[in-house]
Amino acid sequence: MLGQLQDAGHTVTLAHYLHLLKGAGMVMGLMKYAHGQVRQRGSSPKLQVLNTALMSAQSGHTFEEVRGNGDKWGRLVETCVGAHLVNTSAGTALDVTYWRERNHEVDFVLQRGTECVAIEVKSGRRRESLPGMAAFAEHFSPKKCLLVGAQGIPLEEFLGKPAAYWLD
Repeated sequence: MLGQLQDAGHTVTLAHYLHLLKGAGMVMGLMKYAHGQVRQRGSSPKLQVLNTALMSAQSGHTFEEVRGNGDKWGRLVETCVGAHLVNTSAGTALDVTYWRERNHEVDFVLQRGTECVAIEVKSGRRRESLPGMAAFAEHFSPKKCLLVGAQGIPLEEFLGKPAAYWLD
């Protein structure tokens, strides 16, 4: 979005809209994880829907259609995990961010003080490598690296616990 906005006033307006949407419990921008706040604030936010009903009700697809499409199902599951993390960390000292450097990405990073936990969401059945998780662990030495989904923590179990649980 920011790439298409030419004037500085437009980016301020977009940031204001994101602030209003977050206040309404609809959508927010997750900041990029970084040790320095300056780098974090200078990055483009990752849009995070805070209620998956907003996403699925407007999709025009049935549950069965989405469940049968690996890419759509993966996006919905990742959004669900992100919404859960943000919603259960509200009012706490936890920050929910994401991390990306070049071709490496970690879906979510939970941070409390100097401790962090990296979270990768994989909804598929096939075994996938996690180069983003390995790169993140090498750079930041997180307390834990969690895989949520088919080959890791079952989705139902993960969603049954608040975000703070995973930092303890």
